[in-house]
Amino acid sequence: QVQLVESGGGLVQPGGSLRLSCAASGFTFSDYRMSWYRQAPGKERELVAFISSSGGITSYTDSVKGRFTISRDNVKNTVYLQMNSLKSEDTAVYYCKANRVDGDYWGQGTQVTVSS
Repeated sequence: QVQLVESGGGLVQPGGSLRLSCAASGFTFSDYRMSWYRQAPGKERELVAFISSSGGITSYTDSVKGRFTISRDNVKNTVYLQMNSLKSEDTAVYYCKANRVDGDYWGQGTQVTVSS
């Protein structure tokens, strides 16, 4: 059974940091590209960060460049999103996605709220 389970979300003050984790099971994690998406209330889901199957290639949406870092551990079958210098506009539900040419898997999401 395929599972992607996000964790690490919560309430943080502006300027603070959080580290999200997404634990994968039920498929060959190292074969899949991994991404983090987010969806704020009333907005469409947007791609935040991407990492290749080996971890050698990463990319970020402009609004998080220099603040967020995506990484993966293909032994622990986990992808991470380190989020620093958080802003109120980063408030959203964050989802991880596993992607391969034959399909995608999504996690259930974890809420991140940036507020004083």
